[in-house]
Amino acid sequence: MRIDLHTHSRASDGTQTPRELVQAAAAAGLEVLAITDHDTAEGWAEAAEAASGSGVELVRGMEISTKHGHRGVHLLAYLPDPSYTPLVTELDAVLDGRRARVPMMLERLRSLGVEITEDDVRRAGPGTAATGRPHVADALVTLGVVGDRTEAFDRFLGAGRPANVDRYAAPLLDTIRLVAAAGGVSVVAHPWGRSLHRLSEADLAGFQDAGLSGLEVDHQDHDPAARAELRAIADNLGLVVTGSSDHHGAGKLDHELGVNTTAPEEYARLLDLAAAAASASGRETPPVVR
Repeated sequence: MRIDLHTHSRASDGTQTPRELVQAAAAAGLEVLAITDHDTAEGWAEAAEAASGSGVELVRGMEISTKHGHRGVHLLAYLPDPSYTPLVTELDAVLDGRRARVPMMLERLRSLGVEITEDDVRRAGPGTAATGRPHVADALVTLGVVGDRTEAFDRFLGAGRPANVDRYAAPLLDTIRLVAAAGGVSVVAHPWGRSLHRLSEADLAGFQDAGLSGLEVDHQDHDPAARAELRAIADNLGLVVTGSSDHHGAGKLDHELGVNTTAPEEYARLLDLAAAAASASGRETPPVVR
């Protein structure tokens, strides 16, 4: 059974529509797919319609932008009630932060001699819930300023680069609790990727105390040594171990669907925890689409 629990569509910063994402998953031989767009459930309905009868089991989720201390942490939330008002309010604040920083980034780019407009960015992100850095990167590619998203982040948009602007992210521990209150389960995405400061076992134990269910261990940002260490930490804490592609279509190289997968027994554990969370919350949560 091939299970990929972290993918993105055009509803955030992927390059495929939710329907195209499900179709691509079927073509790649996946049996389970999670759609986890950044900070939004916008693509869920289209993905669910596409998945019904396709042979691909669909798990509806999202990747929430959070902060813990001074570092960003991405939190994968699976099967929460998307209408739960406190969660909606927090997601709206995160999306507003994404939108608000785009004009500031463009102003910085123009000060560097790069001619780019908000219309250029909007054209790069049709159907997205909120434009952000990946769409600015795609606009830079279209304008011929850079060759791909990676170069755009390395030269202009990444942390510490001249056009980067910080934005609001939700408090991590509060968000873990919000996801649980909405009847969902949470997994820390690529916990040792994209940062010089690794989350420790003590950090992760604290997150677990707040309701964290799992760790994304098998990810392209983790080398074999990191995967082995994270797997040991997950085992020590009793956390679910997931593996995923973090697929963005053509927007991210070396993240093909199914490049990393989740073991069936770990997926079953995650679904059991989600069922328990849904029951405890009393919320009407989205079922897995089969």
